[in-house]
Amino acid sequence: MTLSSILPPERTLFDVTGGSKKRVLEFFSTFIAQNTPSLDSQEVFSRLIAREKLGSTGIGNGVAIPHARSPHCKAPVAGFLKLDDPIDFDAVDGDPVDLVFVLLVPEEADDTHLALLAQVASVMNDADTRHQLRHCASQQQLHETLIEAIQRHGDGSSRPD
Repeated sequence: MTLSSILPPERTLFDVTGGSKKRVLEFFSTFIAQNTPSLDSQEVFSRLIAREKLGSTGIGNGVAIPHARSPHCKAPVAGFLKLDDPIDFDAVDGDPVDLVFVLLVPEEADDTHLALLAQVASVMNDADTRHQLRHCASQQQLHETLIEAIQRHGDGSSRPD
C-alpha cells in the first residue's frame, strides 16, 4: 500500500472554498461518500470531527492532516484539498491552514494507518513541497506536484536507511 496509490487525481482538489474547519471536513465527507459507495458522509464527518475533538490535526505551517478510522472503509482512502483561502484549524502553531491532506483507514488498520500518517507528515513538513503546492495553478499540476513529492520522500516501499 503506497500513499500515491490511494490518492488518484480526482481526489486532489484545487481552490476549494473553506470557510471553517467544520465546513471543510463536511465538504470532504460529502465528496468522498459520493466517490466511495461503501462510505456514508455523515459517518465519515462524525469520525473526523470526533478525531479533531481529541486534538487538532493542524500540524503547523498551514497544513492539516485530518484522519479517522471507519468500519465501512475497505482500504485506506486519501484526499488532498488546496483551499482558496486559509482557515482557522486550531493548528499547533496558531497559523491558518490552506493545505489539507485527509486520510481514512479501515477500523483495524493499525500499522498501515500509522505508516501512511508518517508518510503524509514527512511530505507536508517539507517547506519546498508546501511552497510548490501553494503555487500550483491547476488541479492537474497540484496532483503531479504532490505525487512527485510523495515519491521524493519515499512512498512507503521499503528502502534501506
